[in-house]
Amino acid sequence: MTQTDTADAPAQATEPHGRQAARPLLHFAERYALAGLLVVVGVFFTVLPASSQIFPTAANIQILASSQAVTLLIALAALVPLAAGFFDFSAGAVAAASSVVMAGMMANHGLPLWTCVLAAFAVGLTVGFFNGIAVCVFGMNSFVITLAAATLLGGGIQWYTHGQTISKNISPALIDFGSLTWGGIPRVLFVVAGATLGIYYLVDQTPYGRSLRAMGDNPSAAKLVGIPVVRTGVGAFVIAGALASLAGITLTARIGGATADNGTAMIFPALAAVFLGATAIRPGHFNVFGTVFGVTLVAVSVSGLTLAGAADWVNPVFNGAALAVAVMISSYLGKRTR
Repeated sequence: MTQTDTADAPAQATEPHGRQAARPLLHFAERYALAGLLVVVGVFFTVLPASSQIFPTAANIQILASSQAVTLLIALAALVPLAAGFFDFSAGAVAAASSVVMAGMMANHGLPLWTCVLAAFAVGLTVGFFNGIAVCVFGMNSFVITLAAATLLGGGIQWYTHGQTISKNISPALIDFGSLTWGGIPRVLFVVAGATLGIYYLVDQTPYGRSLRAMGDNPSAAKLVGIPVVRTGVGAFVIAGALASLAGITLTARIGGATADNGTAMIFPALAAVFLGATAIRPGHFNVFGTVFGVTLVAVSVSGLTLAGAADWVNPVFNGAALAVAVMISSYLGKRTR
């Protein structure tokens, strides 16, 4: 073999055979470790005496699934800008504001359901558009501008509701949709499943999704190869706003009204799920099905801890710890992948 042939030989040919054989196994473990952890946690709370009587029941699983519909939709809303390298901390506040606008229009003005749904979506689309313009056109920091938007929306919610829950004159059809099932499956899960598959197709199977990922990997290179980074980035925030509004509509259906909560508490478990999801399925990349596993893991863990008699402070501590660990692991995997 000539010197040139030696230089062109595959790099793995110089690696020990054992290391080559271990690579596929390691890759498989990275992709599905989160799913395996979910199974372990589920089995643990199923056999734990303090939670075994309630945790594995069909009723608890149904409640758990329907209660996480809003979290998953907010997580999907956060995922789309993150795929392009932008943070969106306003998703929870947009969901809360959309819920308040929808419930308020029914309660205070007696408007039909479809009009209130359109108004709720208008909130998300408007906030998403202005976030996108501020970040992608004027170059503002996405963390700061979306946090500012969340703060403004929180103030608007307090002003409109006067700190009171809105629960009168809510459409019975909407309440039924949020509380009843089809074939034993909560109706809201069909909406969530449709949104999940739609975002998966958009992000993973379309040229637009590839543009998002190219921007997230290297925005300067994406611009040089002709990707319309401004239009793509603004679109990501608009899609995030629409998904957050869908979460708000789902929240209104689930609780039969709207609360004066500013939505801040909803964004952290959603972000924890997105970053946890970046450690699975496609390690180092934000991905839809990894996010689904992340939402499920956080929900199952918190539910199990609650049923086992954990104190109230355990829930936020767990969410915060999960977010911190997920960010560290996903950042490491992302750097290694690149």
